[in-house]
Amino acid sequence: MHRHGWIMEFLVIFFITLVVAVIVTLLWNLIAHGMVTADWATSFRLALIFGIVLPLANRLGRKKTIS
Repeated sequence: MHRHGWIMEFLVIFFITLVVAVIVTLLWNLIAHGMVTADWATSFRLALIFGIVLPLANRLGRKKTIS
């Protein structure tokens, strides 16, 4: 059960970060360059990093407050 909680937390953070990063890069390219393109590679990398780091930080923070 503990393992499934981490996976669900990863997936939620991953997809939220991916959507937000795609929208931000799309708007940035539209404003700065006048092109409607999203930077999918950067968005995916950012979502992957946040999807791993934030659930781990959350788990470590919870363990420190319990101990």
